[in-house]
Amino acid sequence: MSFMFRSVPRIVCEAGGIAKTGILMKELGASRVTIVCDPGIVKLGFAQKAQDALEAAGIAVQVFSEVEADPPQEIVEAAIAGVRDWKADGVIGLGGGSSLDSAKLVALLANSDQTIEEIYGVDKATGDRLPLIQIPTTAGTGSEVTWVSVITDNDHLKQVVYTPQLMPDIALLDAELTYGLPQKVTAATGLDAMVHAIEGYTSRTRKNPIADGMAVTALSLLGKNLMKVIENPGDKEARSAMLQGSLIAGMAFANASVAAIHGLAYPLGARFHIPHGHANALVMAQVIRFNLPAAKKLYAELAPCLIEGVDFDSEDAAAEAFVKRIEEMVPASGLETRLRDLGITEDSLPEMAEEVFTKIHRLIDSNPRDMTVKEIETIYREVY
Repeated sequence: MSFMFRSVPRIVCEAGGIAKTGILMKELGASRVTIVCDPGIVKLGFAQKAQDALEAAGIAVQVFSEVEADPPQEIVEAAIAGVRDWKADGVIGLGGGSSLDSAKLVALLANSDQTIEEIYGVDKATGDRLPLIQIPTTAGTGSEVTWVSVITDNDHLKQVVYTPQLMPDIALLDAELTYGLPQKVTAATGLDAMVHAIEGYTSRTRKNPIADGMAVTALSLLGKNLMKVIENPGDKEARSAMLQGSLIAGMAFANASVAAIHGLAYPLGARFHIPHGHANALVMAQVIRFNLPAAKKLYAELAPCLIEGVDFDSEDAAAEAFVKRIEEMVPASGLETRLRDLGITEDSLPEMAEEVFTKIHRLIDSNPRDMTVKEIETIYREVY
């Protein structure tokens, strides 16, 4: 087996760790730092906490707080221009996946003559990025440990940048930043992280034993703690476990791949602005059920991550129990489970299926079971 495994150089996991942001950034040699976040992070006071820590270390701070969900290209370009004009020499991504994905591109392109369009795809970036620290405030995307950024281009299509320069210098996990998350955000991001672990483990492309081990560890942490944090948002131990599970799942899928769940979720975000984690949750159970004939052995291996203390008498029984557990968890999360309830029109289903099959086929290629455009549409209709 031949494979390459990339990892973030340093991970700091500490409740209240945002207070160390200035010390960590100073170690990276930065003296003028831009914080990339969304307006909600400012309202919660998290941006101010990071700013205070940076200024206490003698670092000048600029805050760009205009990030939107499924970040539009024009917003990312505005952030890049702001960082260049201010002559920042370091970047902090603070928030959910949209802020972290945006921060990676800002750190790279603010130090480059390339445009965003020129680096869409795989390994098209040149040069080095600015020093970068990623601080997630949700336990979901794992973006703090990947070299991938997903944004929405000017034609409202999802575009992906894969390049090693996007890997941050430091991922900082501070569970205190997740304590006050709304229930639906907790549920959506937690299920998103579970999808990362499951798709990384069952991927047909770049699957490898290191990523497999991480996927199993991540899914165990996530599966045992997601309902705990939904039912008891103040469970600090479970919150920390979710944040760690999300990071480990991010390392797993970044070194393997995601697949059809993400593929079917992308148009829901780009066209209808469904938050990414919720979009994954909408199609998660149906895609996993569809994949069962091809992924039975792998699902059976993952069953103990979600179902403790059960000795299954066959591979079939373990795999079926795994799928049923997923089918139970999605509605139990409290999220809407029907496309029609989220403003998605029935006449858009064939168009989205065609878009997935023709423009996001790389994710279908990673799926454990082949899919036709008709089968993709059928799954959309099952959740409509």
